[in-house]
Amino acid sequence: MHAPQAPGLFGLLAEFDNPQALVNAADAARRKGYKVMDGYSPFPVEGLREALGKPRTLLPVIVFCGGLTGCLTAFLLQTLTSGGHPREWDAFIPNWFNYRLNIGGRPFFSWQAFVPPIFELTVLFSAFTSLFGMILLNGLPRPHHPLFEVKEFERASSDRFFLCIEATDPLFDIDETHEFLKGLSPITLSEVPQ
Repeated sequence: MHAPQAPGLFGLLAEFDNPQALVNAADAARRKGYKVMDGYSPFPVEGLREALGKPRTLLPVIVFCGGLTGCLTAFLLQTLTSGGHPREWDAFIPNWFNYRLNIGGRPFFSWQAFVPPIFELTVLFSAFTSLFGMILLNGLPRPHHPLFEVKEFERASSDRFFLCIEATDPLFDIDETHEFLKGLSPITLSEVPQ
């Protein structure tokens, strides 16, 4: 049975001076059984996601669905407004919307002319989906994070690498986790207030 976690504690933060040390520390923490932790670095570090045991993000799937929605929206809008739809659909489409135009002797369903707007709406919907999907998946907006209270964390955007094991981890014990992180030879080891 673990000792109760310290009240008002967000977690423990270990600082490292190179990306490989961060990856090694994250891997050791995952192998030890810690699950609620995160790594912070000034640039993407290859292998860090796997070392932390984080699953792949759903963002590519969300962006694909957004792009597919844009593609289908453009195609259906052009098909319905140009009169290229089957005659059986006329009963379901209002008269003000169902106005067939024969322009330049082209057939009503001239899909080749639909390609540029389909491309544009696919890109537009994908861009907006990626922006808002990224914001939501990252839990933003969050104007303040407990890590901002640690003075050393200011260097996370320039030249230092951090591993934070959060107090909500089932395996977290203030003394044992402190000793474990200390054994990884960090530059500094700090308590992060809630």
